[in-house]
Amino acid sequence: MSKKQQLLKAAENKVRTGGYNNFSFRELADEIGIKSSSVHYHFPTKADLGAELARQYTDNFIANLGSPDELITHGKNPIEVYSQQFQHALTQDKKMCLCGLLGAETDGLPEKVKLQTRRFFEQNIQWLTHAYTLGTDNTEQQAKSQAVAAISLLEGAMLVSKAMNDDDLFAAVSAQLFAR
Repeated sequence: MSKKQQLLKAAENKVRTGGYNNFSFRELADEIGIKSSSVHYHFPTKADLGAELARQYTDNFIANLGSPDELITHGKNPIEVYSQQFQHALTQDKKMCLCGLLGAETDGLPEKVKLQTRRFFEQNIQWLTHAYTLGTDNTEQQAKSQAVAAISLLEGAMLVSKAMNDDDLFAAVSAQLFAR
């Protein structure tokens, strides 16, 4: 793993456990064994690092989902697969969704981090909208409303489950999405 990737991984862990302000370049440098100036070599500013972190998280999240069409072809429910991404983060990683945390902090984020955080939600809503149109009579607007409701429910259920230290809450609430 390159130093740049190590920095991104260390920053992701910090943000997913405490938000955007939960790390400094000095802490990241100490954690991976480089000088603070080396962090600046890869990311001139914290905003540059935050934006790249949100961009990479979004790309990986969407890539891990695959296409809703392909999921259906393989006999899988796209909404259930989508929900499982969040459940994995909560139960396996023991962390919150990176962009969910950043979204909650939007008012205090640098513009380039806000843009990449917004991109996460736009891409997820687009993916879900497509999934909610497959095999249904849903209009594009109906599917988009369902998409927004789904991501809102999952981000909220993740937050409440984490606050209550009860992963079963997430499972119970998220099951409503694909029981319809």
